[in-house]
Amino acid sequence: MEKITGTDLISVGYKQNAVLGIALKIAAANSESIGKEALLMQLQKVNENPENYLDDPILEDLATKIIEEANTPKEELIPLNEVAKEYNIFGEQHIEEGARKQMHIAMKLPVTVAGALMPDAHQGYGLPIGGVLATKNAIIPYGVGVDIGCRMALSVYDIPESHFYENEAKYKRELIAHTKFGAGHGYHGRYKSSHDVLDRKEFSLTPFIKNLQDKAWSQLGTSGGGNHFVEFGIIEFAEKDEILNIEKGNYVALLTHSGSRGMGATIAGHYTRLAKQICKLPQEASNLAYLDMNSQEGQEYWLAMNLAGDYASACHQVIHDKMQKAVGATVLAKVENHHNFAWKEIWNNEEVIVHRKGATPAAKGVMGIIPGSMTAPGFLVRGKGEASAINSASHGAGRQMSRTQAVKNITKADMSAVLKEHGVTLVGAGRDEAPMAYKDITVVMEAQKELIDVVAKFTPKLVRMADDGSHED
Repeated sequence: MEKITGTDLISVGYKQNAVLGIALKIAAANSESIGKEALLMQLQKVNENPENYLDDPILEDLATKIIEEANTPKEELIPLNEVAKEYNIFGEQHIEEGARKQMHIAMKLPVTVAGALMPDAHQGYGLPIGGVLATKNAIIPYGVGVDIGCRMALSVYDIPESHFYENEAKYKRELIAHTKFGAGHGYHGRYKSSHDVLDRKEFSLTPFIKNLQDKAWSQLGTSGGGNHFVEFGIIEFAEKDEILNIEKGNYVALLTHSGSRGMGATIAGHYTRLAKQICKLPQEASNLAYLDMNSQEGQEYWLAMNLAGDYASACHQVIHDKMQKAVGATVLAKVENHHNFAWKEIWNNEEVIVHRKGATPAAKGVMGIIPGSMTAPGFLVRGKGEASAINSASHGAGRQMSRTQAVKNITKADMSAVLKEHGVTLVGAGRDEAPMAYKDITVVMEAQKELIDVVAKFTPKLVRMADDGSHED
């Protein structure tokens, strides 16, 4: 006797779920006595009108399961808009297709108002790194990123360039003594620093946030792994900057790049999971799950994000204060700018939430630092307030090789040769952070000359990164 198969049942209306398994068992037990064609017709009738078979000794269980399945609430997906909103791309010829695809999906979100892609863009999770997205009354945790409030901080010292070369050993000694890097690393006991941010009332917002306070204290004044660094270099002002009141010349400067450490990463993970539970999007957009700003979860994340951002700033302040004291410098100017954050801004006369994931604010007159790599120059810039870029600019050169590709294709000898060629001393770091893994910063800067003016050029000379080249927390 020919048996009824799953394909046969699907052809008469059954779906691939638990009901199909029950129907197959009944078919296997009764096919010989009833016959395939008659039995298949009977099973089709049960599927179409299960309430008629609730008292049938053979088909009762199947009928009950069909009714239960029909009454189970279906998970409603929030549909994306069929047509993506248009957005501007800066330096498009140098941006990988994966980043453009991610931005295209983000522009189809029902909460999206506007977007832009910066010239250092590359593929990330959810929103691409280098992506700027303005939304209406919604916050996307993965639109902010994992390392919340990651930032650059620059201290320009009243120390001439010559002093660095004459005292390089001292600068290296102080750099090693006053920095700590890598996932999980922190200070303990009397070596811990203090800062007002640790007394903020937001730490009592929820038990979840409260549990992050002790680790935040331990990691205050430390730097993450991956591409985070503390470095001394020479900053060149080709002409006097009236706003900063710094004369033309070359000065020793300290540049740092790091974020909110384990605290920010834990907040990002927690609220991304919550957003995905609340905001069900199609699979291709699932990492863009958002929280309504009027909801409890949205307000919690907003406060936690801002706390993490201020904590990241405090970490930089501790490092810069230590280093200023160690080298006996007077700070002529301090500039700080952050990415991996969201801001409330006015766009076309309405308030929006602007996410800058690996992009930096560049409103008119706003200053920032855009680094290149450990051997390429970075630039002190002033924003032009370009509306088509949503008042943004790149946060760096951007990767042209993934970490895996860099380790596979770049040897230690290659890396050492490039460092020597540029006169850079490196403490720590792995091949995943080799200069060749990054795009050409001059190309990136050329692609965004409409967005920013260059104020000064910073050349790295003494760079410290995580000893093992480890990833961020």
